[in-house]
Amino acid sequence: MNFPLYIAKRYLFSKSKNNAINIITGIASVGIIVGAMALFVVLSVFSGLRDFSLSFSNDFDPDLKINPVSGKTFFISPNQEKEIKNTVGIASYSKVVEERALFFFKGKELVTYLKGVDSNFTKTNVVVKNIYNGQWLKPNSYQVVVGYGIADKLSMGLFDFNNPFEVYVPRKGKGVIESEAEAFYKSDLIPIGIYAISEDLDSKYVFADLSLAQELLELKPNQLSGIEIKLKPNSDESQIISKLNTIFQNKVEVKTRAQLNATLYKMLNTENIAVYLIFTLVIIIALFNLIGALIMMVLDKKSNLKTLFNLGSEIKDLKKIFLLQGSLLTVIGGVIGLFLGIIIVLLQQHYKLVMITPSLAYPVVFSIQNVLIVFGTIVTLGFISSWIASSRVTKKLLD
Repeated sequence: MNFPLYIAKRYLFSKSKNNAINIITGIASVGIIVGAMALFVVLSVFSGLRDFSLSFSNDFDPDLKINPVSGKTFFISPNQEKEIKNTVGIASYSKVVEERALFFFKGKELVTYLKGVDSNFTKTNVVVKNIYNGQWLKPNSYQVVVGYGIADKLSMGLFDFNNPFEVYVPRKGKGVIESEAEAFYKSDLIPIGIYAISEDLDSKYVFADLSLAQELLELKPNQLSGIEIKLKPNSDESQIISKLNTIFQNKVEVKTRAQLNATLYKMLNTENIAVYLIFTLVIIIALFNLIGALIMMVLDKKSNLKTLFNLGSEIKDLKKIFLLQGSLLTVIGGVIGLFLGIIIVLLQQHYKLVMITPSLAYPVVFSIQNVLIVFGTIVTLGFISSWIASSRVTKKLLD
């Protein structure tokens, strides 16, 4: 058996004659266990919150979206549509037009986005599953579906034929405007559905038929502001993006869901790193106890070390004893802490012990990645702490 490892294990599992050393070692062990457990639980909770936050955009945003490189719109030809339809990996696609417009209802007004969608929109987007009240709009009609936030701000209900829901879109052109009719296109809409996804999205869109939106915005039938695409499972995203760029001769940009929500992803990743660093700092503070315990152990075992040195042991082997002792203590504490953390996470997943609301449990996600991150962090910091403490073993100390 490796000599330093054998001695390190003896020192690790045997009590010191000095009770203060035993107390400090116990505190260091508890600190490592609690630190590992807390870091894993916090990372699991944050992973749950991250997935929960992204679930709203995942329900609303497409897998891929084609946008114009310059300007607000682009044109699509029948041949290009056919090529998109025949592209391997694309399950469905939807042509959309969106622009800001002014909406009026019973003396109240609101500026938000009018989004025209075709009949394929429900195949590429699951917004229809989030209809809070009413139903989805029918093609080639003046029906619209509004967000819960919009309906709330305008105090608007459904099928209110006595109070028209009006939309005003600025006309294109130049010259002096002498009347409202010259300044705006106006249309009366029929709200037949209210969707509810998240606070931001519920106040953003009024969904209308594509042809109606194109008419109001003075666009041609083949003039679009975007194409939303749903991919088949396990499809090659990068290959499809390359194919789409070829179809449109690189005159459009194709964005993934992550790119469509770049700010949200960046914010969540930054918060994740910040939380990790904060709790890593807590572990570092806890490991100061480990350094202190090992240094006191070195001083306590000074006579034993001097005997081993006189028997021919090298200084590097004596240093390795305390390096291994500290590393073993860290590994064991980290494993115990992870085990407790995993139990807490699994209990929360299955039994919903902590609730945000009476109907919504605090989201947590068990991830092997988080296990490896916590274990790697604990082992690395424990090794560094043990190395710092073991460096106190010198020839001068033993003389």
